[in-house]
Amino acid sequence: MAAIDPRIIIEEFLESHDLEYEKKDFNTFLITLPGEKKLQTHCALVVGDHSLSINAFVIRKPDDNEAGVHAWCMAKNASLYGIAFAINELHDIFLVGRLPISAVTDREIDRLVGAVLQASDSSFNPLLEIGFANAIRREWAWRVSRGESLKNLDAFKHLV
Repeated sequence: MAAIDPRIIIEEFLESHDLEYEKKDFNTFLITLPGEKKLQTHCALVVGDHSLSINAFVIRKPDDNEAGVHAWCMAKNASLYGIAFAINELHDIFLVGRLPISAVTDREIDRLVGAVLQASDSSFNPLLEIGFANAIRREWAWRVSRGESLKNLDAFKHLV
């Protein structure tokens, strides 16, 4: 019995979960995951010859305390399912993972995508605090000086 094409499984999963996505090419699905703290997590599912990979952008290269950000991510890696924090050549922070093609099922895609969403959303504010505290303080001061809203910075008021 022939295995079902993993691209069909992925497409059916994305459709059935009403996830916003675009097929970049025959093997690549660009997905937008909705979050709460990180409003959107953009990721790519790429079907290879032997594996399915996921790659999701979390934050850009930290302005401050890059070593602290990397240490936090490495410590967090031990508790993640099927994914891990990584950096690219620009030192931007990503979540990456890989499944063998034979493991591509609706359930495993759900677990992998769910792990990315949970990790990205729950790590967003802590990573901003560690790697962008000075920028947050500057933004806070600028907004106060102009009478601008601080609503979306409320989670960081303890840094000021």
